[in-house]
Amino acid sequence: MSETSAIEIKDLRVDYGNFVAVEDISLTIPFGEVYGLVGPNGAGKTSTFKVLATLMEQTYGEVRIAGHDVLEQTEAARRLLGYMPDLAPVPSDLKVWEFLNFHADTHALGSRRARLERLDECLARVNLTDNRESWCKKLSRGQTQRVVLAKTLLHRPQVLILDEPASGLDPLSRRELRHALQDLAKQGATVIVSSHILGELAEMCSSLCVMNQGKLLASGSSEQVLQELGNAERRITAVLASNQASDLSGWLETKDGVGEIERSSDSQLTFTFTGDEAAKARLLASCIQQDFLVADFHERGSSFEEILVEVAEGNRVS
Repeated sequence: MSETSAIEIKDLRVDYGNFVAVEDISLTIPFGEVYGLVGPNGAGKTSTFKVLATLMEQTYGEVRIAGHDVLEQTEAARRLLGYMPDLAPVPSDLKVWEFLNFHADTHALGSRRARLERLDECLARVNLTDNRESWCKKLSRGQTQRVVLAKTLLHRPQVLILDEPASGLDPLSRRELRHALQDLAKQGATVIVSSHILGELAEMCSSLCVMNQGKLLASGSSEQVLQELGNAERRITAVLASNQASDLSGWLETKDGVGEIERSSDSQLTFTFTGDEAAKARLLASCIQQDFLVADFHERGSSFEEILVEVAEGNRVS
């Protein structure tokens, strides 16, 4: 395994007794990337994160953080990590700055002045400067999430592991979180973040993977994942400049890759198609060569949320 990547996972397996939570996952994540791990509840995301964060030993497989084996070089890996669990507790009897100062002290960030300066930097990064003196018990769910993120950033970790960090955030706070994580990546940090909202990670992450029932189903850019999971069967709508839909339907029935055809009017129909982009282009060219007056020929792809629902229901497989 290379020592130049921020996170390397090879053949990871996590068992709870007879239950397999994570099965043979392999991933390589470079430095300076915001990487998304998406899947429905029970997909294996949190178990994967606990192994990465050195909070749980894997049943099998290798995991390295910046070249450090999490089993053999645990302390070295931990020094590089920042871990934010889902629904992390925050003491209600402390003010925001007191909570952060306590954790800054545990990281030995230097003098009191240095700790407080770093504390204020992290509060500004999560847009909570005005809440510095607020009591933690009075924070909203979203504000609490941002305080925990600020705590996670205190020691300048090279690798951030964030489990559902956008949970409870309003749209504006989600956008601010996205910008903050992308800025960290530009500065060289690596962020791996989980969510069950695929569209949310598609906007935030440079790359992502989709998990379900402990298995990795697809990985790559959001476009690659969408194509791999969403476009096995395309739905194409053809709009004609004349009443040729019936004739076009009959002609399409003879073509390879064309499945169910639905005619919505005398000049419009929709059909399923299993060909790739090149095959779709050739089909359109053939339509025109047959003197069908095609005014529009567009594909309705699956949305990210539709894909995730189908993943959760077991209708999408690797």
